[in-house]
Amino acid sequence: MGGRNNPEAEPKSKQDLAAMESAKIPLAYRDKCGHLLIDLNKCRRSNFYNPHYCGHERHTYEECEYYAWMDRCAKKKAQA
Repeated sequence: MGGRNNPEAEPKSKQDLAAMESAKIPLAYRDKCGHLLIDLNKCRRSNFYNPHYCGHERHTYEECEYYAWMDRCAKKKAQA
């Protein structure tokens, strides 16, 4: 049980900063999961931010953020 079952939600350390800039992603959100936020915001804008749409994209983005947080916690534990 558990584990990383969604390879689409893996955090990436190398990001396309030009694509994030052209998609107008704020600097605070240009982290290891920013590549997923581009698609999520595109879906949100095309559906007028209706909460019943873009569920898969939102879940994938949130899962990526969770994995990135778990990685940071593991690195912090390894330091101690």
